Amino acid sequence: AVRASKIIGVHFTDEQITHLLRRLQLPHKRAEGEFSVTPPSHRFDLEIEEDLVEEVARLHGYENIPSRPPKAELAMLRAPERRRNLAELKRVLVDREYFEVVNFSFVDAQWERDFCGNAEPIALENPIAAQLEVMRSSMIGSLVANLRFNLARKLERVRVFEAGRCFLRSSDGEDPGDPAKALPGYYQPLRLAGLAYGPVAAEQWAVPTRPVDFYDVKGDVEALLVPRSARFAPIAHPGLHPGRSAGITVDEVEIGWIGELHPRWQQKCDLPRAPVLFELDAEALCRVAVPQYREISKFPPVIRDLSMDFEESVSAARILAELAQNRPPIAQDIRVFDVYRGGNLGRGRKSLAFRVVMQDTARTLTDAEADAAMAQLTEVLSAKFGAKLRA
Repeated sequence: AVRASKIIGVHFTDEQITHLLRRLQLPHKRAEGEFSVTPPSHRFDLEIEEDLVEEVARLHGYENIPSRPPKAELAMLRAPERRRNLAELKRVLVDREYFEVVNFSFVDAQWERDFCGNAEPIALENPIAAQLEVMRSSMIGSLVANLRFNLARKLERVRVFEAGRCFLRSSDGEDPGDPAKALPGYYQPLRLAGLAYGPVAAEQWAVPTRPVDFYDVKGDVEALLVPRSARFAPIAHPGLHPGRSAGITVDEVEIGWIGELHPRWQQKCDLPRAPVLFELDAEALCRVAVPQYREISKFPPVIRDLSMDFEESVSAARILAELAQNRPPIAQDIRVFDVYRGGNLGRGRKSLAFRVVMQDTARTLTDAEADAAMAQLTEVLSAKFGAKLRA
């Protein structure tokens, strides 16, 4: 009776159990609160103790068993300030009109060769279909397949994303504490990938219709990285356009890529225009910096423009990174607002214009202080990149 009461949640006496077993016509013996039951030969369903308890509950009446919420001590878990969960990242993309898709982790081997340049993907011993015989090392093939599926159904504007693991060979050993390295010889990173195709906005009278481009999706990626900033640099990727793709680096660590689909695969997939794709390391996205607060100045800023000539090979990102490390304390913000080529600059050179915002929290800056700060920035660019001040 004690065991039945504990499982069912209703107190039963020995007499009640005896009465119910008799109604069930189950031969039994009772000794000090314990029952030994011999099921009839035709009751194949009575094999273990819980089967008998179920019969007791059924005969007692499920409607007579009160429903009670479970009681337990609940302790609030401390949410680490330096991490965010994957659901937050998904919400960022959903807010920017992306739809989540879920695809198989195994894909067509041809996708791996075309989009990833992977000549030896991880093969399955027993694939569920002939065209799903290898494990994916990237989500690009699956997202392009999602795009083609939607275009075939007359959907002109497609925004999709997926979060999941990819599978690569690795020489590292097993690391039980890291889900990405749970199996020796394999690396299973968690990634977040997306694809955008079609008009940048739904058709309307207030906004001219134009196709989504690299910079639109770059803005989506930067929204995922907030509050951190990333550096975008050209890369060579077998699945991406050679002149419209970039690697994404945060804190000197490459965390992913962004770019248009390669024209060769656009033609092979019979797409009217190239979609823009991105793929990022989800673990890197989940790590965030703790915000640092600073006083807001009540004094007016001093704004100056600086225009200098550089070699064409010098990227604006490198220049801004150098200025960030060597700028004077009063320089609060430095950004590029114009680029010029041609004219009297000569071949292989370009002119970049920077807007410098200077401000102090304790006093109004003088012209002499602003001039000294601009001279320091000019000297940094001249010494590091051989830049020349434009007249």
